[in-house]
Amino acid sequence: MSRYRILIADAINPEGLAPLTADGAFEIVERTGLKGEELARALADFDAVIVRSGTRITRDSLAYADRLRVIGRAGVGVDNIDVAAATERGIAVLNAPSGNTISAAELTMAILLALVRRVPAADRSMKRGEWDRKSFNGIELYGKVLGLIGAGRIGGEVARRARGFGMTVVAYDPFLSEDRARALKIELASLDDVLRSADVLSIHTPLTDATRNLIDAAALAKLKPGAYLVNAARGGVVDEVALYQALVDGRLAGAALDVFETEPLPADHPLRSLDNVVLTPHLGAATEEAQQNVAVEIAEAVRAALLENDFSRAVNAPAIGGEEMRRLRPLIDLAERLGTLAGALTDGGIEKVEIRYAGNADDALPPLTAGVLIGLLSGVLGRGAVNFVNAVHLAESRGIEVGRVRTAPHRDYGEYIEVRLSGGDRETCVGGALLAEGFPRVVRIDNFRVDVVPSGALVVLRNRDVPGVIGRVGTILGDAGINIGEYHQARLEAGGAALAAITVDARLDDDVVQALARIPEVHEVRQVRLD
Repeated sequence: MSRYRILIADAINPEGLAPLTADGAFEIVERTGLKGEELARALADFDAVIVRSGTRITRDSLAYADRLRVIGRAGVGVDNIDVAAATERGIAVLNAPSGNTISAAELTMAILLALVRRVPAADRSMKRGEWDRKSFNGIELYGKVLGLIGAGRIGGEVARRARGFGMTVVAYDPFLSEDRARALKIELASLDDVLRSADVLSIHTPLTDATRNLIDAAALAKLKPGAYLVNAARGGVVDEVALYQALVDGRLAGAALDVFETEPLPADHPLRSLDNVVLTPHLGAATEEAQQNVAVEIAEAVRAALLENDFSRAVNAPAIGGEEMRRLRPLIDLAERLGTLAGALTDGGIEKVEIRYAGNADDALPPLTAGVLIGLLSGVLGRGAVNFVNAVHLAESRGIEVGRVRTAPHRDYGEYIEVRLSGGDRETCVGGALLAEGFPRVVRIDNFRVDVVPSGALVVLRNRDVPGVIGRVGTILGDAGINIGEYHQARLEAGGAALAAITVDARLDDDVVQALARIPEVHEVRQVRLD
């Protein structure tokens, strides 16, 4: 059998490539600095290519890559790879998300300690020939509260280290199960409660539409006077203008930042002028160990993909293609939207997801499960981070149990999907069906029967079934210039609990949501975008 040929296109730690170099099934060729047509011609002769951030693999790079099956990125980000183009060609794109976990956690603690003990300023003073002890009083971490925004791989490691310093750890992470939180000895709390209780706020969440400027002026105002902020995750999660103002005004004692909205950080950026800020140039993975770890991780992933068809480290879905994809696509789209809806209706940590399917497609459950999890997790992890290959892995790594059940035929629908989320003492259930000619509908929300097209902006209200509620809701939306597409009202019994599913032409502003919530008979207002 011929050997798999693997191109190493950037400088990779050679010891880290041992899973490949030690296996006779692989021929390793190192050619760095390739680009343009030269890179495209080279890729035509390889089964896999491994890159860091230096080599850009574009759509043109793949023009002749009929043989290529795998692109491996020795690191987390895949911004230098055209993932869509690779997916179209059935090429799996793998990354190494875990290799820098310890290094990033240690850097978080390093810049936090440097901040609260004023180490950089004291160092500069000493190098000016001074001996000034009185100007550099700091604080102890012992007995303080560390508030985490995100408690995944890196956040969990930071929590372990913070406890070693005698800190109490509270965290906001809607996708961290209670069992996982207990294992990490983390107290789960709402975002507001974390902000109000933290002596130190540390960010450990990816940058998504939901997390962009999550820590804005309003959030910073909820922090204790004299609190500290640390961000070694992603720039853009913290509003830098608002942070600068809070530091200048003295509401925050200081900040330590390794990541920025614009990188490299402009030379004239205002944060560079502040003495109570520690800045580092995105050094989270800048250790010898992290570089070796990501090399080992991607080498093992590429090996497993080529030898075992194991794509659990892929950031894209290998092409399903052909008739199978065309047949399942409407069901998968419905599953993803049901996952998005279920997530929007759920509070607190999710401990279990169960996907139930009643229909005619014998092979539907695995892709439907992935579709549900893509919809559920994308709002937190980012749409590009969750796909058909890694969705189950990502859910289970966050302590979420994933169940799949093929049920007996549904009495009302030929193709029916049900998603059940559970966590704490609450369960959320949504159901959807494909009607004649493949038209999708949401037909169940908890115990209520509804009939709503899963598209665009959807508002879900829980209320008491009394006269006048529908009119007041319509008036509030009309006064706000919001056009109603569908208004479906369901109830369990007259005068009891009721639910309204309302499709609208645009997402509601916060003041409109608050106005709806102030209607005495309305118990809850949720909105979600189903695209």
